[in-house]
Amino acid sequence: QVQLAESGGGLVQAGGSLTLSCAASMRIFTINYMAWYRQAPGKQRELVAGITDSGRTNYADSVKGRFTISRLNAKNTVYLQMSSLKPEDTAVYYCYAHLSGTDYWGQGTQVTVSS
Repeated sequence: QVQLAESGGGLVQAGGSLTLSCAASMRIFTINYMAWYRQAPGKQRELVAGITDSGRTNYADSVKGRFTISRLNAKNTVYLQMSSLKPEDTAVYYCYAHLSGTDYWGQGTQVTVSS
């Protein structure tokens, strides 16, 4: 079983930057895929960015060129660096892990971008 703890959310002005962290309770080099999702009020949860155990990444079109996902195996942590933030990036951001056919989710961290 994997426990995921997000941190780093907060309030930021449009155009600003923020970095989210997701600390896992186990060695992440064994986790097949980790990702960040987000859910805005009244909307479905959507994939923001993902990274495989080999380091391959994928991004939602809406964040390409602005967000960067990375993983630091030594700290069992996945990061989401967000820049040029827009009000439409406002959402609860969730860390996700897929391991041995099971999905795991963190509790989420709120990101609010003011205009």
